[in-house]
Amino acid sequence: MATSITIALLLGASTLYISRHYLFSDRESDDKTTTSDEDDHSLLKNHASSLQYETEHATYPSIRTFYHPHAHAEKLQAIADLPLLVFLHGLGGSLHQFTPLLGSLVNVGPCFGIELPGHGMSSFAPKDYNAYSFKAFVALWRKAITEICHERGHKKVVLVAHSLGCSIAATLATDPGLSISVEGIVGLCPKACPPTPPQVKSARKLLALPDFALDALRFFDRRGGVNSKSVERMAGKGAKIDLRRLQLSFNKSFKTPVWKRSTLGCLPQYNESGVPHGGIPGREVWSRIKVPLFLIAGESDTVTKPEELQTIISYLRRPSQTNMNAATTGDTIPLATDSNTNPTTSGVDESGANNRPPTSENDQTASDHQYGTLPSTSEMSSHNATIVKTAVLPSPAAHALMYDHSTYRTVAGLIEDFLSRYVSPQLSLGWQLQQLTTSGKWDVKNLRKWQNVMPVSGPIGPKGLFRALKTLREQDPIHTPSVFLSNWRDRIFAVIDISHDSPVYDTQALERGGIEYHKFPTVSKVPPTPVEVKDFIALVDRLRAEPGHDDKAIGVHCHYGYNRTGFFIACYLIEREGYRPQDALDEFARAKPPGIKHDHFIDTLFMRYHVGLRRASTIK
Repeated sequence: MATSITIALLLGASTLYISRHYLFSDRESDDKTTTSDEDDHSLLKNHASSLQYETEHATYPSIRTFYHPHAHAEKLQAIADLPLLVFLHGLGGSLHQFTPLLGSLVNVGPCFGIELPGHGMSSFAPKDYNAYSFKAFVALWRKAITEICHERGHKKVVLVAHSLGCSIAATLATDPGLSISVEGIVGLCPKACPPTPPQVKSARKLLALPDFALDALRFFDRRGGVNSKSVERMAGKGAKIDLRRLQLSFNKSFKTPVWKRSTLGCLPQYNESGVPHGGIPGREVWSRIKVPLFLIAGESDTVTKPEELQTIISYLRRPSQTNMNAATTGDTIPLATDSNTNPTTSGVDESGANNRPPTSENDQTASDHQYGTLPSTSEMSSHNATIVKTAVLPSPAAHALMYDHSTYRTVAGLIEDFLSRYVSPQLSLGWQLQQLTTSGKWDVKNLRKWQNVMPVSGPIGPKGLFRALKTLREQDPIHTPSVFLSNWRDRIFAVIDISHDSPVYDTQALERGGIEYHKFPTVSKVPPTPVEVKDFIALVDRLRAEPGHDDKAIGVHCHYGYNRTGFFIACYLIEREGYRPQDALDEFARAKPPGIKHDHFIDTLFMRYHVGLRRASTIK
C-alpha cells in the first residue's frame, strides 16, 4: 500500500488520481465514461460537443471539446482579437474542475478546452497504449488548438493548465510545430521534472499488476470515503466537507485502464547516462519558456509541492541570479530592483493597477497588518527576458485549489490580474466594459434601470455604519436632495460620491441641509486600486472620528451603488471591522440585493484579502 501511495506522488497531476480513485470496480464498461451528464455543469453542457481528432499517434473518435466565444466579440474588434484562453486539465482531471474559474474567465476572453481520452466525458478510445503517451497527448492538444484557431480565427493563445496539464502547456509553448502564437502560461500546481530512475522503476513494477489488483489497491486507499487518504491527498487534510465530496466524485470517475495507460505514458526512459527520454519534461523544456509565466501552488499540496515552483524558477534564472527559497514559506524576501525592468512589470502606474512591493521589512509588516493589497507573489525576468511570477496560497490550499470554494475566487483574481498586466491590458474586464459602454448614462434605457434601483440600502456593518445609495438626480421626484434630506438627515450625516462624473444634483443643497458631501472620484467598471481603497478608508476614519455622529450612517454612492460602492464598503468592513471577505460580501448583499454584480470585482476582493498571502519581492 505504501508503494502505491509513493507512486501516486510521482507525477504531479497524475499522482492526483493515481492510487486514490478508482480502487474499486465502480468502473463501467471500458468504452464508457463514468461521468454523468446530469452532473455536468451547464456552462460546459451548453458549449461542448464531441469531436474526432486524428494525429500521427492515434485517431480519437470522441473527444469532449469546449468552446465559449467572448460574449461581445462582434461589438469590439479589440475584443475579437483577444488571445484564446486554453484550459488543460491534469491526469485524471476534466474540464469540470475548471468550471469555477471559467465562471469568471469566460467574461474576459474566449475559452477553449478538451478532455483527454478516457477523462471526463471523452470516450476511452482507442485503447492502444501509444495513444496515451505524453507525446500523444501533446500532439492531440496541438491538433485541437490548431483546428479551433483556424476555425474561429484566433491567432494567439494563453495556456491555463493544472498539474500534468502544465507540463503539456510548457511543451506546447516551446513546440516549433505549433503554428499558433502562445502569449502566456498560467500553471496551477506544476511538476518541474520527471520522476527519478528509482521512482520510475517502482512505478513500472506497480503498473505491471493486472487491473483487478490495481482496483483492489485503490479500494483500500479509498476506505473512509470523504475522509480517505485518497481524498485528502488531493483536497488536503484541511478540506471542508463540500470539497471532500466533490473530490470523491472526481476520484470515482477515472477508470483504472485509462489511469494505467496515461501514467505509463508519462514515465520517461532513462539511458545509460541517466538522461530521461520521453514522458513528462524537465529542465530542457521549462528553461526555454519565452512568454510570461505565472506559477501558482498550494502550501498544503503533497502531490506537486510548492517547492516545484522554485525548481522551475532555477531553470529560468540568469547565471547571476541567486536562489530564492523563501516564497514557499511566506518569508519576506529583500527587494531587488532592476533598472532594465519594464515599469509595467514591477512598479506602480498612476491607476494603481501595478503595485510595487514593500521596500522594507517594516513596510511588509504594515502591509500584512492592513491585509496587503497584492498576493504572495514573486517576479523575475529570466535569461529569455520572460517575466516569471509565482504565488503560493497558504494552507489549507492543496492540489484542488482551482475548484476549492475557499480558494478558487483568489485563483481567478490572480489569473485576471496576471493576464491584464503581463499578457494584454485588453484582457481586463474593466477595460472591456468601458469600451463597450456606448450609450449615455442617462439615456432612456439607463434612466429606467436607475429608476428601478433601490435608492437607499438597509444598514450595513456594525451599528448601521454605512448606507449604499444610487446617485441622486436633481430632476427626479423621489431621489433628489430635497426629498433625501427630509427622509434621511437624521440617519445619514455624510455622503461620499465615488462616481467619476460631475454630480447631477445640487451638492450644496446637501451641505445646507446638514449632510456633508465628499467627492471621491473613481473609474467605473474597474475595481478600485489599493491606493484608492487606502484613501477611502482614511476618509471614513476621519468622518467617524467627528463628534456627534455615533448614531448616524455614512452614505456611499457611485451611479447605481452596487459594484464600486460595494467593493469600498466591503474593504472597510474587512480592514477595520474584522469581517472575512465572504461575510463582508454577504452583509452588503443583504442590505442591497443582489450585492456586487461584477465577478471580477469579487475575484479581486478575494485576491487582495486572502488570509496568509503576503507581497514578495521582484527578483532580477
